[in-house]
Amino acid sequence: MAPLFVSGTVGPRIEREAGQGGADRSTPMVTITLPDGSQRSFEQPVTVHELAASIGPGLAKAALAGKVDGKLVDTSHVIAADAVVEIVTDRHPDALEVLRHSTAHLLAQAVQRLFPGAQVTIGPVIDNGFYYDFSYERPFTADDLPRIEEEMQRIVKEALPVTRTVKPRDEAVAFFRGIGEEYKARIIEDIPAGEALSLYSQGEFTDLCRGPHVPGTDRLRAFKLMKVAGAYWRGDHHNEMLSRIYGTAWLNDKDLKAYLLQLEEADKRDHRKLARQLGLFHQQEEAPGMVFWHPRGWALWQQVEQYMRRVYRESGYQEVRCPQILDVTLWKKSGHWDNYKDNMFFTESEKRDYALKPMNCPGHVQVFNHGLHSYRDLPIRYGEFGSCHRNEPSGALHGIMRVRAFTQDDGHVFCTDGQVEAEVTAFHRQALKVYETFGFTDIEVKIALRPESRLGDDATWDRAEAALRAALSACGVAWTELPGEGAFYGPKIEYHLKDAIGRAWQLGTMQVDFMMPQRLGAEYVDEHSSRRHPVMLHRAIVGSMERFIGILLEHHAGALPPWLAPVQAVLLNITDAQAPYIDALGKAFANQGFRVETDLRNEKIGYKIREHTLQKVPYLLVAGDREKEQGTIAVRTRSGEDLGVMTPAEFERRLREECVRP
Repeated sequence: MAPLFVSGTVGPRIEREAGQGGADRSTPMVTITLPDGSQRSFEQPVTVHELAASIGPGLAKAALAGKVDGKLVDTSHVIAADAVVEIVTDRHPDALEVLRHSTAHLLAQAVQRLFPGAQVTIGPVIDNGFYYDFSYERPFTADDLPRIEEEMQRIVKEALPVTRTVKPRDEAVAFFRGIGEEYKARIIEDIPAGEALSLYSQGEFTDLCRGPHVPGTDRLRAFKLMKVAGAYWRGDHHNEMLSRIYGTAWLNDKDLKAYLLQLEEADKRDHRKLARQLGLFHQQEEAPGMVFWHPRGWALWQQVEQYMRRVYRESGYQEVRCPQILDVTLWKKSGHWDNYKDNMFFTESEKRDYALKPMNCPGHVQVFNHGLHSYRDLPIRYGEFGSCHRNEPSGALHGIMRVRAFTQDDGHVFCTDGQVEAEVTAFHRQALKVYETFGFTDIEVKIALRPESRLGDDATWDRAEAALRAALSACGVAWTELPGEGAFYGPKIEYHLKDAIGRAWQLGTMQVDFMMPQRLGAEYVDEHSSRRHPVMLHRAIVGSMERFIGILLEHHAGALPPWLAPVQAVLLNITDAQAPYIDALGKAFANQGFRVETDLRNEKIGYKIREHTLQKVPYLLVAGDREKEQGTIAVRTRSGEDLGVMTPAEFERRLREECVRP
């Protein structure tokens, strides 16, 4: 067992960098508590690296960063007071963030080596990777990426140490202007005067950064540059266009390879490609962020909508329908004007200003307000497949996953404080059942907490957040919390579903709102004949119908289960002699409520089978002379399985059983 007291020095001393600690090296006795609860004491301040070395040389070699009292720091960070410390190795949950952040700087250094005069702007970590925006005399292209990646590998081999310094703001501005980094200087000028800023250097490259970073470039191994794109300076289309280079970074080559394979599979499953292949929908420039649904796509939509409509009914929701355009004064009362107007579309008529609804909630309050309710009436549940419009930036649009016009399976519950827990609990169980029905079983629950810009006081938010925690606790659910990611009017439970290839999608939400009913004058009469504001619960299971259908398509790779498939079966004749028989069967199946098509074209049967297999139709029903004479059909699946010959009644029973939903 390692000793709890370490005297003297441990390993080579690393001098304290400016701004990394205020204590003198002679300060006696620093006690450090490790994750396992054990403690180590030092006679003087110690760096994270020195702490790791005192535990073992292997740990010192593996250390990427440290975590001191919950804050990520470099291995050179000086611990000058008692603290709780974790050594961040590649097994630590924060390791990837540090690696990706450092790899972004590696990319920037390589670009500036290869393209003198290129200026850096910002380079943040994103999901699965990072990006960096550059200003250069020409846009970067995909052809530039292999050269840049090779240079990054060379810098890794150089094993450049990464060092941190701290400069006052004005000195930092002068430094970056002096090396020709005008964009970086402009970023720093927006920072309050007198603030000290950290700069990270590796070789000839220096950038402004909060950090932390890995100790040296040799710690960066598994990365790949993915693509280039245009990006406006500071996200404003009035500003100059920059070149954005995206990359990914992982702990090892195995993880990198697995991610690249996942991307290949995701590309095969891209809902936009599947939509063209299966004839579901299209989009065009004249309606950016909007969808033209084709017959097959609308058939799929109807299956999802009708299923959710049944869920509404079974859960005690009354379906309503509200206007899409409402006077701006209502949006000001609801709080949307102050907190959401940048994402709204507006119009004007007869000197009145109107807004297209981005959400359904203010309309549902108006329905509730039309008449006085008793506490005995509560809870009152409204549901709507409400059409909404949001002014999403054009660069954020992505097929039907991110659109400007969409429909929500939206619902609102008006209830008392004492009914919140039961309603949230019932919703949770209902949502899980729906997700399972659609084929999603790997689900993570999160609570998004109060954002910086919000309605109401802290006491109200405390109540709302406590109500969600209590409801999930009652369900025996484990959850994670997302500080600052709640809606402006209330915290929310989020349901994150993993698809067939391991990607997470945020779908359903349940939000507790104490404020909108009050702002919009919603009231009920309580048991003491006093008027009170109800609690308003905002809930959606699939969320945006468009987005959910896109996720469904990618999850199932277009091979939707029979109950969802736009076309459940195609009937095929081998020769013209069977055409009347096939036509009659098709009409009979359609009259039974099945979604079937007939293909009577004078084409070879192999050609027709291949075509409909590519269209991922669940069943192919083939008839030749023998089947016609016997009154049967030969049944094949889209996977190529031969199910043999069946009577129409036998196939009907099979299909009907497969379409029975939980």
